[in-house]
Amino acid sequence: MFPMYDVVVVGAGHAGCEAAVAAANLGSRVMLATMNMNTIAQMSCNPAMGGVAKGQIVREIDALGGYSGIVTDHTMIQFRMLNRSKGPAMWSPRAQSDRMRFAEKWRLMLEAHPNIDFWQEMVTGITVKDGVVTGVGTGLGLEIPARSVILTNGTFLNGIIHIGEKQFGGGRAGEKAAKGITEQLIELGFESGRMKTGTPPRIDGRTIDYSKMELQPGDENPGNFSFSDTPKLDKQRPCHIAYTNPVVHDELKTGFDRSPMFNGRIRGIGPRYCPSIEDKIDRFSDRDRHQLFVEPEGWETIEVYVNGFSSSLPEEVQYNALRRVPGFENCKMFRPGYAIEYDFFPPTQLKISLETHLVKNLFFAGQINGTTGYEEAGSQGLIAGINAHLTINDHAPFVLKRSDAYIGVLIDDLVNKGTKEPYRMFTSRAEHRILLRQDNADIRLTPMAYELGMRNMESRMERVREKEDATREISKFLNGYSVAPEMINPMLEELKSSTINQKVKLIQILSRPHVTLDALRKRVGDLDQILSRFDDEVIQLAEIDTKYAGYIKREMEMAEKLNRLESVKLLPNMDYHEIKSLSKEAREKLARIKPETIGQASRISGVSPSDISVLLVHIGR
Repeated sequence: MFPMYDVVVVGAGHAGCEAAVAAANLGSRVMLATMNMNTIAQMSCNPAMGGVAKGQIVREIDALGGYSGIVTDHTMIQFRMLNRSKGPAMWSPRAQSDRMRFAEKWRLMLEAHPNIDFWQEMVTGITVKDGVVTGVGTGLGLEIPARSVILTNGTFLNGIIHIGEKQFGGGRAGEKAAKGITEQLIELGFESGRMKTGTPPRIDGRTIDYSKMELQPGDENPGNFSFSDTPKLDKQRPCHIAYTNPVVHDELKTGFDRSPMFNGRIRGIGPRYCPSIEDKIDRFSDRDRHQLFVEPEGWETIEVYVNGFSSSLPEEVQYNALRRVPGFENCKMFRPGYAIEYDFFPPTQLKISLETHLVKNLFFAGQINGTTGYEEAGSQGLIAGINAHLTINDHAPFVLKRSDAYIGVLIDDLVNKGTKEPYRMFTSRAEHRILLRQDNADIRLTPMAYELGMRNMESRMERVREKEDATREISKFLNGYSVAPEMINPMLEELKSSTINQKVKLIQILSRPHVTLDALRKRVGDLDQILSRFDDEVIQLAEIDTKYAGYIKREMEMAEKLNRLESVKLLPNMDYHEIKSLSKEAREKLARIKPETIGQASRISGVSPSDISVLLVHIGR
């Protein structure tokens, strides 16, 4: 019934969609299998993309040819650049999305791809022969043959939904859990665990009094996620901020004895940085209020997402407590919040390519690897899709270093350190974050996608070359042009910066805090003439690269030193237990994780610098 596919992707969430697109854009014939075609790219949790560090990931996905940024730009209802008051390494784009249009746009883009087919049915297992995956099996007893398989099952593997003392099987509200895959993988020798996540109640926006809340508008000049030609946002919907209070907390506490969080019914570990409201009250009992973000779910819908009020308490407790929040006194609930517990597979069982060690050509991506967030999932799907295509065509895997991308940091952390709680990306996890900014993701990564042969990258590559030429031209002008005191001192006085008493190069003025190219061009006509030829994105990139040139140079030198260890390869079949000079912990960790390079080995928790020295001696280096 089915032809032989190059790649079968199981699950059509954010990881599955990006995996399918990546493999298809490289030329593979792809089958995307999902239990429900109507929930492709569903935003299961909050209707937003990006945020701190996550926004950088979306821009990286886009720069590598993924679709998340494009879909977001076409369907967002608000855009904000977070952390503007901090340095550019911390700037993070975030968009509020129209939930229904987001899923619709993703589906239409997938359906328009000639290399992607679809099958709507539950996948119950994989087929394996001689240690190599050969396809997947379905609930109807069908087999879909494939040269490689990517599992992106999200929260569906043996998912259990908890609301108070009630619990029932499900991978998402109104959708059944996936059975069979976990049990088969365990039989094949994989180790599994349980994790938990949650979601807040959904509210009828017509019953909310927004006048009692703080307005949170979008940026005056909203930006975009994609480096391609996507539409600009010309109108926006506001979000709002509300606050809990001691009365709300007391009401919530009346349900603590029936909470699955506190009575032991939930065994999975929840996300540390996105706790439920009852968890926040319990852990931070000294605080008399918590912030809630009141987020619209789309342009026309009246449904509202109460970000910060995630809960698995009984529905009547959630409802009664929420009505004691100012602005929610007369609210009507569409559905209560719930917690969901699901299976995951510790990612130390993966190669850095996201292929499993135990079964050849089998890849894991997304929440099956213990991550949380659409952005983290999408980036893993992208890399798994690329590497599934490369592996079956006998090419070396595509691996991003920690100095290349946040995606590289994410995968390196997962594979080498593992995770015992849902992993979320932060800027603090990236030691080279001044290099990994959201504004230069295309400069860093689009040439790599172009070299891979990713579809439709020619125009993007031309755009990158134009940006590089433009930034060089602006930098050359700034380094060569001198300004006199009478031209620039009035501006410096306004900025409360020390004045100059002789001519200096523009680059010296720009390097001062609070001095921007925008301010300089108003005083220097020749600079304005140069900058008027370029768009805001190019000017911002040039300003950052010029202003922070010293920091960037030092960071690049440091990254280059660390990356030398990445070129020292380790044999895949090395018997670490025979190297007695290694510590016992190092022998166990190295044998289990099977690092591919000395650099990777050095980042494994429990492997000390002395263990690395032993390895270098052992391989003759």
